[in-house]
Amino acid sequence: MYRQMMAGGLAGLCQIIVTTPMELLKIQMQDAGRVAAQALLVGKTVQRTSATELAVGLLKQHGILGLYKGTGATMLRDVSFSVIYFPLFATLNDLGPRKKDGSGEAVFWCSFLAGCTAGSFAALAVNPFDVIKTRLQALTKAEGERSYSGVGNAFVNILRYEGPTAFFKGGACRMIVIAPLFGIAQTVYYLGVAECLLGYKRG
Repeated sequence: MYRQMMAGGLAGLCQIIVTTPMELLKIQMQDAGRVAAQALLVGKTVQRTSATELAVGLLKQHGILGLYKGTGATMLRDVSFSVIYFPLFATLNDLGPRKKDGSGEAVFWCSFLAGCTAGSFAALAVNPFDVIKTRLQALTKAEGERSYSGVGNAFVNILRYEGPTAFFKGGACRMIVIAPLFGIAQTVYYLGVAECLLGYKRG
């Protein structure tokens, strides 16, 4: 079990190198409408920008590190998610019936259900880290919104002013997204779709 957790954690650590800049840009684009609407209420306007313009601006102002704002929170979320997800998936997948071809692999629907269950549970468990990450990576603040200096500061202030339930905002939506994503991914993997397309035989 601990080896599975270590392997999952290392996989999560590796992926943040690629995902952190994309997460940062995604959050700015998704948050643009809310910031613009709140600015209009106080008689201000917010200039629209594209993901490319935003990325170029961050590179000019802060260099490549500008695209990695909130890396600590992203690492907390993704590493923790992988530490929970992969061992849980493996455990659940081992409980199901095996294929009759002698391969010892679980039937496809078992892998799908195991992926959905493990993904949704892990997503909810790390949702507090996702909330903190989103707050830290929101570069444009609306009038009166708080700014956070780091993971610890964000945790303390969210808890103080919004209560513990704030850490689970959007948790249900995140579970709905993550569950089928990992369920389908694991099913495709265990069905050997990629090997079939490439003409390889699974040993």
